[in-house]
Amino acid sequence: MTDYLPEGKRINKEENITALSSLSNIFEAKSSGKILESRATVCDQDHNLIVDLGEIKGIIPREEGAVGIKEGTVRDIAVISRVNKPVCFVIDDFMKDIDGRTIALLSRRKAQQMCIDEYINNLNIGDVIPARITHLEPFGAFADIGCGVVALMPIDAISVSRIVHPKERFSVGMDIKAIVKSSEHGRIGISHKELLGTWQENADNFTPGETVAGIIRSVENYGAFVELTPNLAGLAELKDGLHEGMLASVYIKSIIPEKMKIKLIIIDTFSGEYTVESPKYYYNGSHIDRFVYSPLESNKYIFTEFY
Repeated sequence: MTDYLPEGKRINKEENITALSSLSNIFEAKSSGKILESRATVCDQDHNLIVDLGEIKGIIPREEGAVGIKEGTVRDIAVISRVNKPVCFVIDDFMKDIDGRTIALLSRRKAQQMCIDEYINNLNIGDVIPARITHLEPFGAFADIGCGVVALMPIDAISVSRIVHPKERFSVGMDIKAIVKSSEHGRIGISHKELLGTWQENADNFTPGETVAGIIRSVENYGAFVELTPNLAGLAELKDGLHEGMLASVYIKSIIPEKMKIKLIIIDTFSGEYTVESPKYYYNGSHIDRFVYSPLESNKYIFTEFY
């Protein structure tokens, strides 16, 4: 499985560097069918990708740029957007240009198909896998789960605490972990919030009497919900001028596991940008069957099953 990494994670590995270090090694890589990775430098007018292989130039023809390009199920932007980024490929063949220089013909599509056949199609619901964020939309985050094959993480699967846009949790290029939530007709759906800890695991980071940082996530007529961590929010008493997205310092009045509540008092609020940080994971295993968010003593039972 480790052979099928998100694009960008192979380029600096010793095996990859060695395979591209000489013409003889490049020929050997073609014979062995190894998946390699290098940077795409240009996408020409015909949407062929030019790839820097060091001693020689590589070309990924348009139809070899991604699984689905030839069939029309994937748009050309999947190829164009790889310029100045690492791309994975296998070496298909060699040819000479009009000046007699050797050019390698490459296929990203074949590398992706190998990844799908040997890795992605063998994933089980509940498997925890590495992923790399590729782009963000209001409805969710797209992540490379291997060789540029992308899976969707819906916005409500990112964290327990509600967010307006995935950019509040992730940035493009961020390496994360994800859980396989669904697999249908070769399309993988992934989740994330179950790796960010239970209510109790997050609440254990706080003590009544502390004043801590928070983000106001919603303002209701009965109070304001303040995020303390991506998987934990408390309810604060209302103050004038509160609005969603505002940063706050809050006093922790009480923590009540049986009601799954944290009562807060807002000390101060201010507007400003907050830094998107790499997620803190509470689960480091390779598979989850069931995630129970709620505390044992709570009268609520909040869980996710992976099956």
